[in-house]
Amino acid sequence: MNRYFYIDSEGKQKGTFSPEELKSENIKKDTLVWTQGMNEWMRASDVAELDIIFAESTGYYPPQPAAQSAAQPAVSSAQPAGYGAPQQQPMPKSWLIESILATVLPFLLCSSIFSLLGIIGIVHASKVESLYIRGDYAGSLEASSQAGKWTKIAMWIGIAWVVLWIVVVVLIIAFGVSMANIGDILNGSGYEI
Repeated sequence: MNRYFYIDSEGKQKGTFSPEELKSENIKKDTLVWTQGMNEWMRASDVAELDIIFAESTGYYPPQPAAQSAAQPAVSSAQPAGYGAPQQQPMPKSWLIESILATVLPFLLCSSIFSLLGIIGIVHASKVESLYIRGDYAGSLEASSQAGKWTKIAMWIGIAWVVLWIVVVVLIIAFGVSMANIGDILNGSGYEI
């Protein structure tokens, strides 16, 4: 017995389900389904193994072999764009390398404790691939979004901290130079300090 994926009314892929489990999912005759061995998504009413789901509904007649081949082009033209075999959606960006760099480099360069907020980005980035492999595309997309957000926060904190240090160093040098110039002016005018 095959296990099937199906596309719900919101366009999200769900699965895998046995034909009996699909019956409890309340799929309709025009719901797109896919199982291993199929070349493309098909309407549930066009899959012979799923006839048991619709047998109890009134007025349902299983498709005849000749009618199924005639209906085949209509199914492929009605197929939503972007749907194919499961796992064809590309894995979302993980942000792992970026989040590690945005966390570690500012901390090492300027000892900014705030850059450690990037650890939250690292945690979310480490979830992206495992969620994707488990088939939870929506979860991996959300983890990628969170990882990107926290990586950018850590990066901007790090940039701000480095700029702050540069400004402080420039001000200290400028203050030192101005104090040296004041000493020269006072020494040249005859006043002793």
